[in-house]
Amino acid sequence: MKPTRFETAIALVDKANSEDVNSYEVAGLRYPKELLYSQRMTRTLLQFDPNASKALQIAARAQHICRWKIARDEYPMDRVGYLKWRETLKRMHADLTADILKQVGFDDPFTDRVKTIISKKLIKKNEESQALEDTICLVFLDYYFEEFAAKHDDEKIIDILKKTWIKMSDKGHEAALKIPFSEKSLALVKQAIS
Repeated sequence: MKPTRFETAIALVDKANSEDVNSYEVAGLRYPKELLYSQRMTRTLLQFDPNASKALQIAARAQHICRWKIARDEYPMDRVGYLKWRETLKRMHADLTADILKQVGFDDPFTDRVKTIISKKLIKKNEESQALEDTICLVFLDYYFEEFAAKHDDEKIIDILKKTWIKMSDKGHEAALKIPFSEKSLALVKQAIS
């Protein structure tokens, strides 16, 4: 049976992400970093929103497509440089995904919708952009937070948790509080949200 346009788009996003030069180890196995991240995004999105539209599913899968191609150190290592880097990445992710969607035959309205979601425009106003933001935060908290927290002091972690919490919806907060954190991490989360 011929794969659908949706399946082909997901496969092409995965193909691009499988070329990541960086890897991440889980249970003794090494994965291309952004391929693993994108699969975690899909898994988390479908747990969070089982009825997620195809557009939202593609946006989640492609949210970090080819992220390694624009290194953080190409921008000044300050807040302004960080924000510029992030904006440039969002544009690249949206454009690469749009190219894939056009290649497999999706129309402009669908492609534009996916680009809007990836660009995270109108968070808090656009349901799909908000669902993507919630998923990003949940993936960070579930898969990357413990490791990240171990490298930074509690004050910085609490500040980051506060910023993360603000971006999330009430539904996102509920899902976050179900994550099986370590005792120390849970204490930090509780401190940040109190």
